[in-house]
Amino acid sequence: MSKGLRWTEQWMRRALWLVAFVFAGFLIGLGNQVVDNVMYLEPVPPAEQFLDPAKAGPLRAASEQAQHTREAADAALEQAQQKHRVAQANTTSARDAFENWIATRHVTARPDQDTELIARNRELDKLVAAERAALAAVEAQEQVELDAKQAQQKAAAAYEALLEPAREAANEAAARAARKVFLIRLGVTLPLLLVAGALFKYKRNGTYWPFTWGFIFFALFAFFVELVPYLPSYGGYVRYGVGIVVTVVVGRYAIRWLHAWLERQRAAEAMPDAERRTTMRYDVAMERIAKNVCPSCERATNFKDEHLAHCPHCGIGLFDRCPACTSRKNAFTRYCFSCGTPANVSLAD
Repeated sequence: MSKGLRWTEQWMRRALWLVAFVFAGFLIGLGNQVVDNVMYLEPVPPAEQFLDPAKAGPLRAASEQAQHTREAADAALEQAQQKHRVAQANTTSARDAFENWIATRHVTARPDQDTELIARNRELDKLVAAERAALAAVEAQEQVELDAKQAQQKAAAAYEALLEPAREAANEAAARAARKVFLIRLGVTLPLLLVAGALFKYKRNGTYWPFTWGFIFFALFAFFVELVPYLPSYGGYVRYGVGIVVTVVVGRYAIRWLHAWLERQRAAEAMPDAERRTTMRYDVAMERIAKNVCPSCERATNFKDEHLAHCPHCGIGLFDRCPACTSRKNAFTRYCFSCGTPANVSLAD
């Protein structure tokens, strides 16, 4: 902040810059609310909405029917597997008992036990047959489950083939919606940017400059930040293209301003000392002196040199003596620092 300004003025300038940023923040929030609520677009329907109902309906029904069949087969398979495990256990138990009995029969070698041998063998054959029947039931349910699984996969493959063009249609609809949102936002933010450029050119140093700069910050943020999430594939060209145009316009304006300022400086430096002082502001002169530059030509100057009286670059008087006490003093101060005598009234406030 300027060292030549009054203390109150310094802090008020800081406060006004704060006002500019706060004003920009509220404008950004309001802009978001307007875009989110006024410019609302219908959401893009899912890909299923683009399917032919006459083709998609039977495929969905076939897939659902295969799913139900598969679930029923899974339940029946669990029951059949459980029965098969029971039959296996019964057969194993009977076979172990039969083998133990046969071993005893060989030891005793009693002919009267041949009838019981035949009966036991028949019972074991029945259990083996039951185990085989249970295994056949398991295999039958596995076949049913496999058929249902393949039918479901076939229906899913057909539905996926039908869904592929629907996805392309949904993507095209989403791209159209994105372009629409982008064009709406571009139509809002681009005029804001143009208005901000006009304000920068004509009003940036006006009485209400905090609001001017706040609007400029808002317009720049809206275009270069808020527009980013809605940029389609070609949107970057628009953003960077506008950025290039803005940079060229601002750069051209800055170059022309610099040349005009240099011409004014040359004309001012050619004026007599007293007349030149009438074109300078007191606060600006004090600020430049605090930075060790000449108040008139803004070139670096050694103000600590006790022999310095005039600027070695433009010749304007930098130090003189008080007419009352003859103290050496700054030629731009309004009062003598030693005796308080009015010394310089030529500078504007």
